[in-house]
Amino acid sequence: MKDIMTAPFMTEVRKICQIMYTKGWDERNGGNISYILNDREVAEYIDITAVQRWLPLESPKAELAGKIFIVTGTGKYFKNVYDDPSTNLGIIIVADDGASVGVLWGFENDGKPTSELSSHLLSHIVRLKADPNHRVIMHTHATNLLAMTFVVELSDREFTRILWQMCTECLVVFPDGIGVLPWMVCGSDDIGFATAEKMKDYRMVIWGQHGIFGAGRDIDETFGLIETAEKSAEIYLKIAGLPLLQSITDDELKKLAAAFGVTAKEGFLD
Repeated sequence: MKDIMTAPFMTEVRKICQIMYTKGWDERNGGNISYILNDREVAEYIDITAVQRWLPLESPKAELAGKIFIVTGTGKYFKNVYDDPSTNLGIIIVADDGASVGVLWGFENDGKPTSELSSHLLSHIVRLKADPNHRVIMHTHATNLLAMTFVVELSDREFTRILWQMCTECLVVFPDGIGVLPWMVCGSDDIGFATAEKMKDYRMVIWGQHGIFGAGRDIDETFGLIETAEKSAEIYLKIAGLPLLQSITDDELKKLAAAFGVTAKEGFLD
């Protein structure tokens, strides 16, 4: 078999974890990623029938039976992923009944998948129904988006409108807007179900006073969504409290949507 360290999916995950850590979004063991892999591609690097151990899930995820993921580990630091992927990452497969996941590779020294695995899997289920080409869920503590949750009304419309108005590209990149949840205890099915409900309509969901969940077809798209929203949040915080002389109006946003062939979230523009 080929050396798994040369696998494109391994290279992608190692690289993006390093970038996210360097940006300051994933302090200590904050943040997590899960990425649906192609069975045939993975089989070139490991035996996908050789489960090392099974780990129970809080609730069954039968819709994902047989799917293989590369996932970051619980308690693991993004800063260590690049140099020691076999300890900080793992490749898992969902059991036929969806009640557990099997470790196929990685998570050395009895490591386990991220404590947010339930939220990831529930969001994967929803996003796959919305987009069969969906592959990635990414959770990170993007600094400025997190800061906004302390000073902006936690509503989908209000949060989205502010981000759209801060930077011209935002409406083009995420015309579907951004979902927002109030603070909730993390690491449980409760926040997972709430996030998945939002993911029916959005590819990004803010967790109040915590961070953001993003979904996409690949690592680039998912990271790009979050990166764009985070840049917009940074601009908002830089100008908050200053007298505004001009801004992007709703009429201008409508013209922008028409020019780029996108449809703004219904009801979000006046």
